[in-house]
Amino acid sequence: MFDPVSISEAHQRALAFEKQSRRVGGSSSTASIGGSPGTGGMVPCVVPNQQRPTSNSVGPNPRTTVSSSLKCFSCGETGHRQSECKKVGKRHLFAEQDDWQNDDAGENYEDPPVYDEEHQCEEEVVTGDVGVNLVVRRSCFTPKVVGDDWIKHNIFQSTCTILGKVCTFVIDSGSYDILISEEAVQKLALKTENRPKPYKLQWLKKGGEVTVSKRALVHFSVGTTYKDDVWCDVVAMDACHLLLGRPWEYDRNIDHNGRTNTYSFLFGGVKITLVSSKPNEPVPRTLGTLLTLNQFEDELEAEGEIFVLLGKEVAKEVEIPEAMVPLLKEFADVFPNELPDGLPPLRDIQHHIDLQPGAQLPNRPHYRMSPGENEELRRQVEDLISKGHVRESMSPCAVPALLTPKKDGTWRMCVNSRAINKITVRYRFPIPRLDDLLDQISGASIFTKLDLKSGYYQIRLRPGDEWMTAFKTRGLYEWLVMPFGLSNAPSTFMHVMNQLFRPFIGKFVVVYFDDILIYSATFGEHVNHVRQVLTVLRWDSLYAAMKKCVFMVPKVLFLGYVVSGEGIQVDESKVAAVRQWPSPTTITEVRSFHGLASF
Repeated sequence: MFDPVSISEAHQRALAFEKQSRRVGGSSSTASIGGSPGTGGMVPCVVPNQQRPTSNSVGPNPRTTVSSSLKCFSCGETGHRQSECKKVGKRHLFAEQDDWQNDDAGENYEDPPVYDEEHQCEEEVVTGDVGVNLVVRRSCFTPKVVGDDWIKHNIFQSTCTILGKVCTFVIDSGSYDILISEEAVQKLALKTENRPKPYKLQWLKKGGEVTVSKRALVHFSVGTTYKDDVWCDVVAMDACHLLLGRPWEYDRNIDHNGRTNTYSFLFGGVKITLVSSKPNEPVPRTLGTLLTLNQFEDELEAEGEIFVLLGKEVAKEVEIPEAMVPLLKEFADVFPNELPDGLPPLRDIQHHIDLQPGAQLPNRPHYRMSPGENEELRRQVEDLISKGHVRESMSPCAVPALLTPKKDGTWRMCVNSRAINKITVRYRFPIPRLDDLLDQISGASIFTKLDLKSGYYQIRLRPGDEWMTAFKTRGLYEWLVMPFGLSNAPSTFMHVMNQLFRPFIGKFVVVYFDDILIYSATFGEHVNHVRQVLTVLRWDSLYAAMKKCVFMVPKVLFLGYVVSGEGIQVDESKVAAVRQWPSPTTITEVRSFHGLASF
């Protein structure tokens, strides 16, 4: 027998032991009293109201013959029973009337209770069996049996509602606590608190032990009547969202029908019977908004076809003042979505490539790439060929092309032109000084900024210089427009911009490469200034990117500074980098910070 842990349990076990003693007392528990052992006179070992033999009785006393083999359960000494022990006084157990009166109401005893004063039957104290434990599979993960025997081979599993979400729950008599999964706690945003005594569990999640250190108060309901609150330990488990263990069954006085696999109990005067879900019934999964790689592969294998909805960031629409709307409609052809196919017009200024006399032509090998990268590079080259910016080449010199990632996750094709730049004659066309540009803007209060769309691709190469721009992928190609990466490309671009906007520069236009800033003092003259600039762009077949343009604003971000009618201010994003810079602790870190601060 197991040691009782409460008075009520001790009382109930005593009654059960007493009832068992009455069934076997008349036949097995006998002893001879008086006469010789061979007389065969047998009487029950416990006889109520029978006078005990005194020490002066004649004849052998059976107690003396077996006393040497007896052992007292109170003091541990041999030679007497526990009832004869003089070292320990009588022990009494008092049970409250309310604790046991209703429990034995269904027991009808025919005989009066028999108290164990003289009788001592043989008692076997049984503990748990010791040996190699049988490995038990987690029933929550065993395959469900579909058919007539599904009730026999499946545990109780159903659905409940927690904070308006349908969740799966399992009733497990073998669990000594009530558990909720971490996934449910995170998805439902349940408040948790530290558990007073953390402990560890096994077999709830695949692989290793699970430490239980948090708990949460869960409000759940099943059906329309049963609504309950339970404290649940938070565990990372895969079996279900909520696991109702032994404490829940004890507190609710649950009756389990093993054949029908139902759980019944009284709640608010109503008998609630919980019925398990069939294996073929789909379980609502409102919490599952994310899939692991294995789950996705399982779904793909089961369904065969999956539709994926991808979210794409939508660029903000450019805010256009009402005064600019008619003007922009008039010059809508200057703001196309894509550059027109074909080559730009041959202007007075093209990009020249002059090689140093006697220089050896470079011939660099193609970079090794993965199949996916090679396919992306091939796709971009084909796109450039279709637009007329690139053609196949027979050039004696070539440099390799490669891919670099963009911020949005796409790839940009770049050409490593360092080898050809080393033997190119440099042209020193002046690049505008930043201070001079900012000084020209002083006094203005209204600004419009235009950004050319792929500005380099809108400038032609000088006819006959195309072979010097050849690059390798899995083929050999050469540029027909000015590409990025050539040494004289910035000078050529500034030369073109200065020639086009020379009448306006210093008056109401500032140009720094492909950024064109128009500034004015009043709204009326600003519209006229923008019209003049757009007219030049249309005349020379130059195109701007609408999503990068800003129209008629009181302040604008230009070349890392905030320009407004109040003057020039430093961009806060640049200052934030200095403010958040960690304190340098080494010489290298000091040099790094000095380089940033010297900007």
